[in-house]
Amino acid sequence: MMTNSSIRFRPAETADASAIRDIVRAAYAKWVPVIGREPLPMRADYEKAVVEHPFELAVADGRIVGMVETLLADDHLWIENVCVAPQAQGRGIGRLLLERAERKALESGRSELRLLTNGGFEANVLLYKRHGYTIDREEPFMGGMTVYMSKRLTR
Repeated sequence: MMTNSSIRFRPAETADASAIRDIVRAAYAKWVPVIGREPLPMRADYEKAVVEHPFELAVADGRIVGMVETLLADDHLWIENVCVAPQAQGRGIGRLLLERAERKALESGRSELRLLTNGGFEANVLLYKRHGYTIDREEPFMGGMTVYMSKRLTR
């Protein structure tokens, strides 16, 4: 069994785009029957995204098992996507990725993180709440609900 101590983190490189896409598609596949379509991250262009946005990868045994994609905004760090490969879920990798995003926010002088998720992804909403995120607002989107969440950080 893999332990968290066996996980390493590194920035993504352009050569990682297809592996990132594969992990995102695998991680989000369980939500397709919930919302009746592919979630938007499954359709993103990761060749483009990996050039334009910072990605931090979680690597175990030489394989990418998770990632967080962030963007630095004027007053916060935006988490565009965070996911863990299905076979590596339940081991705290998502928490470690969220903690890395928090550290990045503070190092960049931002005291808030923001993200959005689909309201149908109840497990994700609960996960973010457990990690200190609060719901700011909900908006209808493609027959469902988009949940906007944020977390204030103390220095």
